[in-house]
Amino acid sequence: MNYFEHFKINFNLAVPVMISQLGHIMVNVADSAMVGQLGKTPLAGSALAGSIFSLAMTFGIGLSIGVTPFVAAADGEKNYKRLGGLLYNGMIVGIGGGLLLCLLVFAVFPALPYFNQPPEVVTIAKPYLAVIGFSLIPLMLFQILRQFVEGLAFTREAMVIILLSNVLNIILNYIFIFGKLGMPAMGLLGAGYSTLISRVVMMLAIWFFVAKNKRFNIHRRFALRARFKTETIKEILRVGLPGGIQYTFEVGAFALAVIMMGWLGKVEQAAHQVAISLASVSYMMASGLSAAATIRVGNQLGKKDFPTLKKAAHTLFAMGLVFMGICGLFFALASQWLPTLFIDDPEVISLASNLIIVAAVFQLSDGLQVVCLGALRGLTDVKIPTIITMLAYWVFGLPVSWLFGFKLGYGAEGIWYGLLIGLTIAGVLSLIRFEWYTNAVVKRNSYRVES
Repeated sequence: MNYFEHFKINFNLAVPVMISQLGHIMVNVADSAMVGQLGKTPLAGSALAGSIFSLAMTFGIGLSIGVTPFVAAADGEKNYKRLGGLLYNGMIVGIGGGLLLCLLVFAVFPALPYFNQPPEVVTIAKPYLAVIGFSLIPLMLFQILRQFVEGLAFTREAMVIILLSNVLNIILNYIFIFGKLGMPAMGLLGAGYSTLISRVVMMLAIWFFVAKNKRFNIHRRFALRARFKTETIKEILRVGLPGGIQYTFEVGAFALAVIMMGWLGKVEQAAHQVAISLASVSYMMASGLSAAATIRVGNQLGKKDFPTLKKAAHTLFAMGLVFMGICGLFFALASQWLPTLFIDDPEVISLASNLIIVAAVFQLSDGLQVVCLGALRGLTDVKIPTIITMLAYWVFGLPVSWLFGFKLGYGAEGIWYGLLIGLTIAGVLSLIRFEWYTNAVVKRNSYRVES
């Protein structure tokens, strides 16, 4: 198979996943854009609550991805009994994970007043965070089913469901935030209710798809026969937990950046929310390429086809760099205009424009690191990549953010310089790890064949 054929397969597999990932983050972007019409205090409240929720959500997404490489490998082997067991036990992981993450969000509440944030921002953020916290339960159930069907290379159905749920979220936002069709104007809290309802509908839609579609008859039959299996749960968690921690290290760095922005003031916090909403769009779409890398690499690993495995991964790396390069160019050219989509405060717009320029610079490294991590996850290599993300963001990135933001007086831009450093280190080290690990796997399997 030549590189052109790999690009074609990757494109057909990745684009629906990219759009699906975009759909997840567009819920938050839509909330921010519509809440921003109410002023900088509600937008700052959305930033504070959103940063905490994003930690839980991205950990949950990482946890659910623990299902994908095993599904892809079992599909490569045509092992339907294994697939049924993964579906059954994956749902147990999803239910437990959703409940636990919801409880963790509520556990943060008593600590919010001690984050040194503007009191009015904390007051408006709490009820919004409570409502979207509940949405983690249906979101996790959706994610497990989604990762299962995507591991079987059915990617378009989840995309359609997520897009339709986003349309529903925007419609409900308009009704609940601004008080239309006889409803009271609920402001930021209304955005929370819209998110919760749209995610419940999303979960029910994908459950109906898996339960009724004939293509899953054999998988449902084996899933109904499956039983709770500790070994399968452990396998999913062995990949899912480090995957969730990887996401959490990166998103946690940006969440702490929100807290740092709050130390500077509401303008900085609101500007950060605008810029991070835009950067999150490109990142989540690149994470669709990352999911495609997990599926392709996991599938080829199941077939023991290592030359195809490396070609598939390399073409996905190239696609990630090209896509994020285009995003970076767009951010740079439209940095003055993009913030106006969120808010009309001149001070916030000016600062957000500067942060978007920094985001334009780190697009390439952000894309490279997320796709490399997806490929490594397909190999079920998760421990060293987790250490890489911790070092990149928490040992290097955040200390640089604090140094430039506060000690050297660069303020909000300085905090983002540290994030740029962290992403660059993560991208370079993840690529090195992939090349080293795949070469080691190839050498090990070649030795077994010769023996």
